[in-house]
Amino acid sequence: MGQKKRRLEAIAKMILTPVAFRDLTDLLSRFADALADQPWARAVFQRIAATLDKVAGQDLALSVDPLHHRQAVDLCHRFGMRTVAQPPRQSYTWDGEAVRVDCEPSVVIHEVAHLQCASPSRRKVLDFGLGAGPETGYRDEADQAAGIFGVERDQEEALASLLGVLWEVELGQPAILAFLEQNWLEGGAKPLNRHHFLKNLAILRQNGLIDADGHPTSQLRVIEDAEQFYRL
Repeated sequence: MGQKKRRLEAIAKMILTPVAFRDLTDLLSRFADALADQPWARAVFQRIAATLDKVAGQDLALSVDPLHHRQAVDLCHRFGMRTVAQPPRQSYTWDGEAVRVDCEPSVVIHEVAHLQCASPSRRKVLDFGLGAGPETGYRDEADQAAGIFGVERDQEEALASLLGVLWEVELGQPAILAFLEQNWLEGGAKPLNRHHFLKNLAILRQNGLIDADGHPTSQLRVIEDAEQFYRL
């Protein structure tokens, strides 16, 4: 338990408002309670929270589980994405044809979610036309290829983040780590944070990217950027 605790504490420090390990279980419980009037969303969240038990007892820097990585690469191939055994910092995370996969499984899975959430005209664009991702090495080139900005870009990033987390749940991976690191519990159980989670779930469901029970589907977004993809 000591190693698991240290790893979770390391993750907790990455979020905007650090969460002490001793407070994490209570935070998860309070957020679940805040979703009590939305049973399907609460069930989705509880599946994410339950992956706390899957956190490996190893240092964060050594957290690439070979099985999880193979699953992530296989998921890319399932969606027709080629993979290159190279770190994203040596190129792009997504070059329009292939994903650089010498990185954590959660990063690879996140790129699959981006493929699903990107408009059809941006699927073949460097880093999906969102500008350079955190791991991308060729940042200037990726930023120059950006075709979506501001609130819409942030919204698409949020959708891909949550969808990636749900894929991790589906694959039996410790999705709670990405959920924490990507700040889904920033603000705890406050109404604004509750609304943010529910809104993104609803958009994913409305566009067929998750099913009625909140499980990821194999669907790709069909709506272009000018067609109000984000409107409920």
